[in-house]
Amino acid sequence: MRIISTRMHGISDYLMALVLIASPWLFGFATGGVAQWLPVVLGVVLLLQSLMTRYELGAFPLISMPVHLGMDVVSGLLLASSPWLFGFADTLFWPHLILGLIEVGTAAMTETTPHMSGRMATSHR
Repeated sequence: MRIISTRMHGISDYLMALVLIASPWLFGFATGGVAQWLPVVLGVVLLLQSLMTRYELGAFPLISMPVHLGMDVVSGLLLASSPWLFGFADTLFWPHLILGLIEVGTAAMTETTPHMSGRMATSHR
């Protein structure tokens, strides 16, 4: 069920990027290592990806919405599973699991076609 518009998804992208980047300090796990740096790196990637997506809030329309959503799913699954993949689940897993599942769920519920007019919506640069 695709109930989230691409515009709303864009807003959530920028907010999620900021939350991911700040999460180690917001949630108290800024102690170094992959547990800290993975969400920061994924947040920066999400910010750049959002700027390059062909949707209402993209600045450089290079990535299609379906590709963007696929990247969101991969990133979210990596983040959600990272405590077990990288061996820090015994001390920390909730922020990574919850934020990762939010990313996957948001991607699964987002429309695949932006509601835009003009060249940006159809450009294939």
